[in-house]
Amino acid sequence: MEKIYWNKEIETMEHEDMKKLQSERLVKQVRHVWDNVPYYRRLMEEKGVTPDDIKGIEDLHKLPFLSKADLREGYPYGLLAVPLSECVRIQSTSGTTGKRVVAFYTQHDIDLWEDCCARAITAAGGTNEDVCQVCYGYGLFTGGPGLNGGSHKVGCLTLPMSSGNTERQIQFMMDLKSTILCCTPSYAAYIGETLHEMGYTPDDIHLKAGIFGAEPWTEEMRQEIERLLGIKAYDIYGLTETSGPGVAFECEAQTGMHINEDNFIAEIIDPDTGEVLPEGSKGELVFTSITKEAFPLLRYRTRDICVLTREKCSCGRTLVKMTKPMGRSDDMLIIKGVNVFPSQIETVLLKDFNATPNYQIVVDRAGNVDTFEIKVEISDEMFDDTIKSVEQLEKKLSADIVQILGIRAKISLVEPKSIPRSEGKAVRVIDRRKLV
Repeated sequence: MEKIYWNKEIETMEHEDMKKLQSERLVKQVRHVWDNVPYYRRLMEEKGVTPDDIKGIEDLHKLPFLSKADLREGYPYGLLAVPLSECVRIQSTSGTTGKRVVAFYTQHDIDLWEDCCARAITAAGGTNEDVCQVCYGYGLFTGGPGLNGGSHKVGCLTLPMSSGNTERQIQFMMDLKSTILCCTPSYAAYIGETLHEMGYTPDDIHLKAGIFGAEPWTEEMRQEIERLLGIKAYDIYGLTETSGPGVAFECEAQTGMHINEDNFIAEIIDPDTGEVLPEGSKGELVFTSITKEAFPLLRYRTRDICVLTREKCSCGRTLVKMTKPMGRSDDMLIIKGVNVFPSQIETVLLKDFNATPNYQIVVDRAGNVDTFEIKVEISDEMFDDTIKSVEQLEKKLSADIVQILGIRAKISLVEPKSIPRSEGKAVRVIDRRKLV
């Protein structure tokens, strides 16, 4: 079967040619930022670096890092690199941990962003013959606008549904014969559950693919979504700070997400020392935007932990691949002195026990001792089992958690539907400790 690309020249470009393109764009971008962003120019001066020191990507490591703290300090206009009159849109983070991060876009920035999303839709098999149902949130959140624009570029009939009103989502899905679903993985699972509760099966809908991101999810959750909806589930990655979804996307190989290297240079660093690590190392992902005009971040620390690889991909794309984020260097849980990533727990729950994707991790503190509880919603069939069998399952889960994490958790198997469903990002962790 002929392979389809949105931009074959870029997506299959030889590595040496891509490095040359990146170097040219990096040199230009550093000068642009130096001339127009006093905040970042000060960081460069403090490090003793000028634009003349950056000859190509081999000099990238000389530049200072940016973090979310810098973005908050510069709020709202401190990192803007063009006159406000040239900006046509903002997008923003939720601001749940402090000041919002506001990202600015010129029309050129939006065109490039939508082009990246078009690559992701095409990699998932999308063409102008498809009906793309976008159930990411719209408004300030980047998910809806990004995939909406990418869908338009591909030429799909686009359903700008946003999230919520799930039965109506399914009705539109059936009536308009949607073929591609775009939303968070937790909402995709919820749509799948609701579909079955309404008495339908995957044979009653026309979906062939889903593009899911904005929250962590495991391979086991992917398999569950594919079973519930009868589709192939593709991962997509992005950050509001760097534009939104489409920074990286998954192809049919489903072995990692291809980074759009013509727009973003990726590095892996040691999160403690900032040292750049060699290819194949596990560490913190850092991005440099080399084409964005209004809000071009250089060496932005994402805090996502992953691995980069250039192993040959069966899809024919030569763009470097990143693994699914394996956790974060800043929001991992430290429980009883042990680093815990929610994705580790999800893998145990879904793989070993075929549990639904609905669970919550509750961390608290009694006196000076951490308490650690995992609430797992079980199916109707399991809930109807004897008390003894439920207790055995709790013990088995507890033992597997100990084996993975090295610490014990209280396992609470709870009634079906007792954990609140999410139509946006799932709330997986409740940390009630006062740690500061």
